[in-house]
Amino acid sequence: MDRLDNTVRPYAWGSTTAIPHLLGLEPSGEPQAEMWMGAHPGAPSRTGRGPLNEVVAEDPEKELGRAAVAKFGPRLPFLLKLLAAGAPLSLQVHPDLEQAREGYEDEERRGVPIDAPHRNYKDANHKPELICALTEFDGLCGFRAPEEAAELLAALDVDSLKPYVDLLRAHPQEAALREVLTAVLSADPDDMARTVTETTAACARLGGAYAPYADIAHHYPGDPGVIAAMLLNHVRLQPGEALFLGAGIPHAYLNGLGVEIMANSDNVLRCGLTPKHVDVPELLRVVRFEAGDPGVLRPEASADGEEVYATPIDEFRLSRYVVAEGADPRDLTRGTPQILLCASGAVRADGIDLTSGGSVFVPAGERVEVSGSGTIFRATVVA
Repeated sequence: MDRLDNTVRPYAWGSTTAIPHLLGLEPSGEPQAEMWMGAHPGAPSRTGRGPLNEVVAEDPEKELGRAAVAKFGPRLPFLLKLLAAGAPLSLQVHPDLEQAREGYEDEERRGVPIDAPHRNYKDANHKPELICALTEFDGLCGFRAPEEAAELLAALDVDSLKPYVDLLRAHPQEAALREVLTAVLSADPDDMARTVTETTAACARLGGAYAPYADIAHHYPGDPGVIAAMLLNHVRLQPGEALFLGAGIPHAYLNGLGVEIMANSDNVLRCGLTPKHVDVPELLRVVRFEAGDPGVLRPEASADGEEVYATPIDEFRLSRYVVAEGADPRDLTRGTPQILLCASGAVRADGIDLTSGGSVFVPAGERVEVSGSGTIFRATVVA
């Protein structure tokens, strides 16, 4: 078992206080957006045996277990993060596995450099993800029903939004959402900037359900993503609640601290709220134009006290344990690789003391018991 020394990424949207406070450190004044735990080559966790990606590569079956290697290949198939949003992230969507493979192979065939700003696919993998709130957490997830989006836009009484309102009311669900998103992202930039400015003023005036969009526009003035965001469900998670974001679901995180886990991929197609490249045709190929409830997840408790966040994919499995002082140690031994993250309190994992924000990597099959007083998140795979 290895204590992990993890990299914190200073993306501009990051909170300046949330991660330092969790780790018990003084804020530096700089944004601290994500703490990465895993073997991603972009920022692998460091161990006493070397970077975790190199540790895994030296003996994949020993570290990951034979079943996980057979199913996912010789690499840790998930990335665990602490995510602290102090400002909205880009509105984005992820491809499914087939789309990712096709897109990656196409860009490789055309010789698009892997680090080119207009490159869409950094790898051939999909990127389903789960976010579990540690604080109250705001986000956007999936499309509203077209009639609900029409009512939201109509109440703003902005003339340039009225064609979108008419489209949302006049077409079947999938066609309505596709046509409006296409129109918003393809509009003349100057015309759209004026529309967003008028929309922002109306949102600020009305407040209430419109307040999140006024705040988004404050961070991204004139961005067409402000209008696109109003097509989506606004979700406010309470601590312990989660969202699963599958392929094709447009989403954005707005504010809060959470534990995020995802398949080990960098594939992101952006819909707005960003100065980065937006490939509208490819985006429209990937987005699922289906309206529905965002599906807030609450953990399902098992007899041994494990609380599991159920998802339909196998690359990751996230659960948590609330460990009580004086209780018998919890046996967390498992035949698959694990990362254990202490989210609060102080716990001991087989001789390694962890306080809030501390983490360890547990190779497949290695015995591990936890005790103490606090909350532990367990990240592993289904193999």
